[in-house]
Amino acid sequence: MLKARIAVMVSGGGTNLQALLDAQAAGKLPSGEIVLVLASNSKAYALERAKKAGIPGFAVSKKELGSQEAFEEGLSKLLEEYRIDLIILAGFLSILSESFTAKWPRRILNIHPSLIPSFCGQGMYGLKVHEAALKKGVKVTGATVHFVNEIPDGGEILLQKAVEILPGDTAEVLQRRVMEQAEWLLLPQAAEMVSADIVKERE
Repeated sequence: MLKARIAVMVSGGGTNLQALLDAQAAGKLPSGEIVLVLASNSKAYALERAKKAGIPGFAVSKKELGSQEAFEEGLSKLLEEYRIDLIILAGFLSILSESFTAKWPRRILNIHPSLIPSFCGQGMYGLKVHEAALKKGVKVTGATVHFVNEIPDGGEILLQKAVEILPGDTAEVLQRRVMEQAEWLLLPQAAEMVSADIVKERE
């Protein structure tokens, strides 16, 4: 079976990338294969994780390339070169333009650390999301995997999982729980769902 070719795009430590790599190693991604890792900065530890897993990794920096257009051109070139079918944003902090996302309808997945439509949108990422949830006093949070369009966190929702907020939680403690109980489970699951669809389309 020809597997769907997956690129994972990251900006930092790459814990969600690791969850995908572990799922792949455990046979939980039978329809897809991670063949490329792209980081928005050369210091992202995620590139180290890619190297350890024997997967080609490249840094494509908007800062160095000077414009959104040049940045997306750099990404597109590598995606084309590696014949990518599916893009997974795993803690990728650069916003992608409409002209980029329009080329990949229902082929870009993102994981967001809350139950969308709560605590999402422009500027809501990382610890900020968990800080906002705690400040609001909600009792339940979670994670959402959604398709990506030109609106930050605005695409169609694919999977969600709720996580309880406990008394005394800090943003850091909550972030870790949401990763362990939701993000690291949902992302491989969503990757397999969409990969299976891609494989089916080819048959």
